[in-house]
Amino acid sequence: MSAEPSGAPSSVVPAYEVRVADDHGDREACFAVRKDVFVAEQKVPEDIEYDAYDADAVHVLAVREDGVPLGTGRLLYGAAAAAKNGDGDPAVGSLGRLAVTREARGLGVGAALVRAVEEAARARGLHAVDLHAQTHALGFYERLGYKAYGPEFPDAGIPHRAMRRAL
Repeated sequence: MSAEPSGAPSSVVPAYEVRVADDHGDREACFAVRKDVFVAEQKVPEDIEYDAYDADAVHVLAVREDGVPLGTGRLLYGAAAAAKNGDGDPAVGSLGRLAVTREARGLGVGAALVRAVEEAARARGLHAVDLHAQTHALGFYERLGYKAYGPEFPDAGIPHRAMRRAL
């Protein structure tokens, strides 16, 4: 999936590609973005940022045409997702670890990553996607069709709300 930020001429902002991170290099780029955003910037302890779910998750990566990684996200599905979503339904995917580098924020990268995760969920026959949104990002996800449910809760010391979107 290729994207060019809307309203920005390509001579100012390079185009980027969003793809499933199938090879080792792409996965390492995903983990590097997560480390920059969650561990360094948001002070999430590194030992809880990476988990056993990473091995079997679908990871997506946004990368600039010159190879610079811009963002990442992951999809859990099946039993892994059922353990994280609001009702234990294995037909509901779990979007998580969505991170966009500081330089790429506001360029549409986050929305493109969410859509790529949703596309991966549809390809696996899932009927909805759940996520745990940091409360400051609720508006971003609402604009993409997600609806909040349940009370606010802390995750890594950061307030979150559960959200869902039917596919």
